[in-house]
Amino acid sequence: MYNEVAAGYGATMATGYVLLNIDKELGTPSTALGPKMGMEATSLSRILKSMEEKGLIERKPNPADGRSVLVFLTPFGIEKRRDAKAAVIGFNQQVFDRFSPSELETFFKVITGIETMLQENKLATQELK
Repeated sequence: MYNEVAAGYGATMATGYVLLNIDKELGTPSTALGPKMGMEATSLSRILKSMEEKGLIERKPNPADGRSVLVFLTPFGIEKRRDAKAAVIGFNQQVFDRFSPSELETFFKVITGIETMLQENKLATQELK
């Protein structure tokens, strides 16, 4: 759903999510972004590299931990963050306008149940290894 909206801006949902989750002043440790997105480090690394090449972000050494980096928005990244935020708000408003609160509640219950089931399956699979 969000990917279609993001495509209209020449981006992806993952790119938008990163833009929206980077602290504008302090930057954000790259290691903090992956868990928020449910993404493996290698996939996140590819996204960050692409965003850096497009001039959306820059990575700097973390002064508090020399082994990690902080991700900062560039001025262009801040501009695209505004676009991403507006797109998410607009899309969400369309959803709220179209569906009743009880329909949305049911939807979120089902999605939460599916997420729980997937986590349980993942844990069970890991235990078998």
